[in-house]
Amino acid sequence: MSKMEDYIKEVTKWNKELKNFLESEDVEQNNELWQRLDRFSGIMDGINGPLDIEDLEKLQEHVDALHSDMENYFSNRQQLGNIYINEPHISAGKHILPPLPYDYSALEPHISGEIMRLHHDKHHQSYVDGLNKAEVMLQNARDNGDYSLVKHWSRELAFHGSGHYLHTIFWNNMSPQGGGKPSGALLKEINKYFGSFERFKSHFSEAAKQVEGVGWAILVWSPRARRLEILQSERHMLLTQWDTIPLLVLDVWEHAYYLQYKNNRGDYVGNWWNVANWKDVEDRYLKASELKWKPY
Repeated sequence: MSKMEDYIKEVTKWNKELKNFLESEDVEQNNELWQRLDRFSGIMDGINGPLDIEDLEKLQEHVDALHSDMENYFSNRQQLGNIYINEPHISAGKHILPPLPYDYSALEPHISGEIMRLHHDKHHQSYVDGLNKAEVMLQNARDNGDYSLVKHWSRELAFHGSGHYLHTIFWNNMSPQGGGKPSGALLKEINKYFGSFERFKSHFSEAAKQVEGVGWAILVWSPRARRLEILQSERHMLLTQWDTIPLLVLDVWEHAYYLQYKNNRGDYVGNWWNVANWKDVEDRYLKASELKWKPY
């Protein structure tokens, strides 16, 4: 299969994932976003063979425009906050795999398309499936009054739930246009606590490299301390500090880098900074920092 065929296949799958995502977010069918997605679906359905360069470029323009429309819609919806009376919630066992916000190969050469495909489609999907199963089994336990396996399913809930939520943050923490350093309020807060961006970056990188076994490095907002902090998490949920909100996460499980970097976690961590999406991190910081508990 040619690279063009691979690309068209990926875009077709992405289109289907977007439909599932809009449904899961309860976006009304008469919303303009659905109309744009339907038009794009019509374009994809009309592809019957290889595309020339001009048609391929037009297709990429449609992909970029639709992705921008999606980002703008959900950004505006988030800013409106509680104006939505019937805010959607996820019933037990109904989590779905979120679509990647870019193509599998978009982060190359820093992270290969092969790794992204396996990481997202296989590993993240397994956490979604595990979380759904754990929630259903615990719901059954409540219905039946039989808690003999509550310890097992609670562990499964913690492991798979943390895996799903951290990966959902992780995909958006990266961008093909990432790299550099943050700005605005986030940079000011980093400088305030860590002394400089360079000191923060060194601390975060070393935390990632030195996670024992597999796990994450995580920049969090602490509503109680009212400042940032860097944590390690073994697996997905061990060594977690409660009462904090993740802002920036770096996956250092071997499936996140081994195919490309082998056992050289340090190179992976170093190159990962080239795709860090500071716009997403700052958006998360601005929302999280609104939450402040009485400090102790």
